[in-house]
Amino acid sequence: MVVRRYAIVGLGSRAQLFARALAGSPRAELAAFCDRSETRMRVHNGWLGASVPGYRPADFPAMLAKERVDVVVVCTPDHTHADYVVAALHAGCDVVTEKPMTTGVDGARRILAARRETGHSVRVAFNYRYNPVHRRVRELLAAGAIGEIGSVEFSWLLDTAHGADYFRRWHREKANSGGLLVHKSGHHFDLVNWWLGRGPETVFAFGRLFFYGDGNGHRRTAADDRFALDLEASPKLRALYRDAEREDGYVRNQDVFAPGVTIEDDLSVLVRHRGGVVLNYHLHAYSPREGYRVAFAGSEGRLELDVRENEFPAGAVPAPEPGRARLTVQRHWAPSEVVLDEVLGEGHGGGDERMLAELLGDAEPDELGCAADHDSGLQALLTGLAADRSLATGAPVPVDELLAEIGEPA
Repeated sequence: MVVRRYAIVGLGSRAQLFARALAGSPRAELAAFCDRSETRMRVHNGWLGASVPGYRPADFPAMLAKERVDVVVVCTPDHTHADYVVAALHAGCDVVTEKPMTTGVDGARRILAARRETGHSVRVAFNYRYNPVHRRVRELLAAGAIGEIGSVEFSWLLDTAHGADYFRRWHREKANSGGLLVHKSGHHFDLVNWWLGRGPETVFAFGRLFFYGDGNGHRRTAADDRFALDLEASPKLRALYRDAEREDGYVRNQDVFAPGVTIEDDLSVLVRHRGGVVLNYHLHAYSPREGYRVAFAGSEGRLELDVRENEFPAGAVPAPEPGRARLTVQRHWAPSEVVLDEVLGEGHGGGDERMLAELLGDAEPDELGCAADHDSGLQALLTGLAADRSLATGAPVPVDELLAEIGEPA
């Protein structure tokens, strides 16, 4: 059995998922941590009961050589992904990166060029593909349950706990995250690409900052602290962020109504996919509940998925409620059929653990093609980038225009 040596760069909350899986896998060895905070590296080692060597970002190339790293897991802020991915590829490593693969045309160009030059792989952690409910949607569509797909309606609601969190963190600046259409919606655009088996062709978007930001704080009374995140109340967040503030200056719980927010919180996107299928997508980040609804209109009927993840967030931290999914198919001139109506598993509906098992080689590759490579990462990114460009220009954006800038064939 081949055991590969892994390094994780970026040790915020998301890194814990990978660190725990690597520490428990017989096929992996956690060889190194890399973060700008000694505190966070020490915290992760404490959680694992380990002594994984820690390095600062300036020592990243030296770390890869010294620790004989085979695979790098990138969990840093989005705008830095390309730098770490490219450096790891040129050092002879394969890469697993959190989504999005990168945040701009230049980063995509650099990653794809480095992958071609080195021959090493880039995998993007699109865990939603591994959710059993989403797998069932793909199976039904591939089997022709509703015939040829004509259009898709997709509405995603982020509640005032989860949604607001993007406006407390580094994500609130578009230069860091690319905005919600690149960071969060990359999951959703990838799902649609995967479900349809084709990528975007033309994108048009509207969006604005409606609820959060310093121009909208008048909607909150002076006594309303439900948007304030108390780091002291969470041992995990306190250890990773509050205790590290003096060291790296990063403030995890910024005021969602303070100046400095440059991303939108209410977004509508119209996408024509190659082959003619049209996606009508909407995201808003200030909903009273969390969940999503996606519907496929086909030549022989309609498929609908309704997921309710959190009915009533009590405050700034999401309540640990079990989500519920209902999937129905209705063919023309026939009653609706309930395919499933069930409680979702933990960790993105059970997707996290399935994704990790395949990424680490502890499970066989999925027959539905759940594994997302650099091309899948690019296709999801293209929808978000084109939508952001449309927001700026007010015009539809041909995806081939972006591909030409990246240097990729249409």
